[in-house]
Amino acid sequence: MPSRKTRTVTDKPFLYVVVCAAGVAADIGKLITAAQERQWDVGVIATPQGLGFIDAEAVEAQTGWPIRSAWRAPGDPRPLPDPDAIAVAPATFNTVNKWAAGMADTLAVATLCEAYGSGVPTAVLPCVNAQLAAHPAYAASLERLRGMGVAIADGTPLPGADAFPWERVLDALPSARAR
Repeated sequence: MPSRKTRTVTDKPFLYVVVCAAGVAADIGKLITAAQERQWDVGVIATPQGLGFIDAEAVEAQTGWPIRSAWRAPGDPRPLPDPDAIAVAPATFNTVNKWAAGMADTLAVATLCEAYGSGVPTAVLPCVNAQLAAHPAYAASLERLRGMGVAIADGTPLPGADAFPWERVLDALPSARAR
């Protein structure tokens, strides 16, 4: 496991990337690279199921930080600095709906719920199939998140593009240089 970094006042702003259990999560390194190129330091929080969709060793090597997916024990030090912003990608139907409802039953969703109360800028890039997106709870959840100030990025690939549009979630956040 990479050694713990120490953050100082001169360090880059810190971005939490929250990863959910979607097939495209295997490519989370693309989002991490894009964020690092935009001058973010990145730490990853995965939903318990999302953890199984990523190469944890590769992600930890790329970020230099441990992946979080479960609560720490009382008295244990916080393994990641506080975030300056949060990018949720890929965001699943389950996570979007639980987050909007305030159902903080995982570290990932609890972190998102707390971000609202802390005023942390947050953007989400959903990865939801058409059948689930048609469910009325999903539209209501997106509307509630918008009302909470969450930026909703479009996860639909551009015409002719096969790749998930990772950078859209970063485009929806304030610039790292402006923080």
